[in-house]
Amino acid sequence: MDEPQAATSATAATRTLRLVVEYDGTGLAGWQRQDGQPTVQGWLEKAFRQMTGQEVLVRGAGRTDAGVHAEGQVASVEVASAIPAIGFLRGLNCQLPPEIAVLEVADVPAGFDARHDSRGKLYRYQVWNHPVRSPRWARYSWHVYDPLEVHAMREAAAVLLGEHDFRAFRSSACDRTNTVRIIRRLDLRRAGALIALEVEGTAFLRNMVRIIAGTLVGVGRGKMSADTVAAVLAAGDRTKAGVTAPACGLTLVKVLY
Repeated sequence: MDEPQAATSATAATRTLRLVVEYDGTGLAGWQRQDGQPTVQGWLEKAFRQMTGQEVLVRGAGRTDAGVHAEGQVASVEVASAIPAIGFLRGLNCQLPPEIAVLEVADVPAGFDARHDSRGKLYRYQVWNHPVRSPRWARYSWHVYDPLEVHAMREAAAVLLGEHDFRAFRSSACDRTNTVRIIRRLDLRRAGALIALEVEGTAFLRNMVRIIAGTLVGVGRGKMSADTVAAVLAAGDRTKAGVTAPACGLTLVKVLY
């Protein structure tokens, strides 16, 4: 009974699959595969290997860092298998740990690349702004107990809209030679103690959203102003921008195509 299935798998045509993946990054070492570390890419590739017996490369649209979450990460993979998309959806989720789930699997045209075909991403950064920590939001927000002036934060956020050189808002480990990026939308909302910053852009430098969040919190604390943020942006000096906000508050919400 097993031999015909193995033969069918071996002769199946190569297909490209598009995955939509959700994960809680709290206990993960990020997206990218690392020896001896639990990562999203590593777990997905292991799940494919268990289902097909093949070594595959799962390419993510964004290489989220350790501790960063995702609601709509997109990945692409080429696999030679006759298993239908719904079969992969069910099978992968049976193999993955509780903190990772594949929400969608679909066949797409050959050549689709989740990373290179992306036209933008939407991130959300959350701040729990209250004197008392929140057990409910501890894994998904940055606890800032100082009162924050949201109106001032919105004024400073407006400075960052549009096309700019964001070299002042990137990690020292970022190796990108072109640091010009476009931010299409930057919204700041408050619901009780929870402040949500949503940032949509064409692409992002390493830690860019977290540094923007840290800078805007600095504004909310009264340590910086919108004019200061404009000066930092113009000067391109990372040391003048705010802190890099903790990874736990960041979620990749959606990848745009």
